[in-house]
Amino acid sequence: MNEEQGLSDQYGRASPWPLFVALGLVVSEVGVFLGLFTVAVFGLVLFGGSVAGILTESGYTSRPWPTLLGFGGVLAVVGLGLVVWQVPLATVTLENFGRDGLLSRSVAIVAAGVILAAAGSVASVAEQTTV
Repeated sequence: MNEEQGLSDQYGRASPWPLFVALGLVVSEVGVFLGLFTVAVFGLVLFGGSVAGILTESGYTSRPWPTLLGFGGVLAVVGLGLVVWQVPLATVTLENFGRDGLLSRSVAIVAAGVILAAAGSVASVAEQTTV
């Protein structure tokens, strides 16, 4: 770096991803801990997408799609693990979905994982088939 060149001259713009990573983390925690299904799913999708974006922008990955797929897979496995180990399987019904807090929170985690994995898969295939 040149003596006359400042730090702000070295970087042309600020990255928006750290704000979205923090916002996604906060929104997802609020949704999961308060049992707000839609808020939890939105926050986890925002968090996963932002992590994929920041890793791509910083050069750790060349494309965000594998990160979305992997992060979604991890979320889906964690959510399913919570259901299997913490919720009696006899109570896993649609009727108990709104009544059992842990079940609805776990399903929110699984839903966010499936959405992220599907987005990563579809985008990866679309990218490869685009001429």
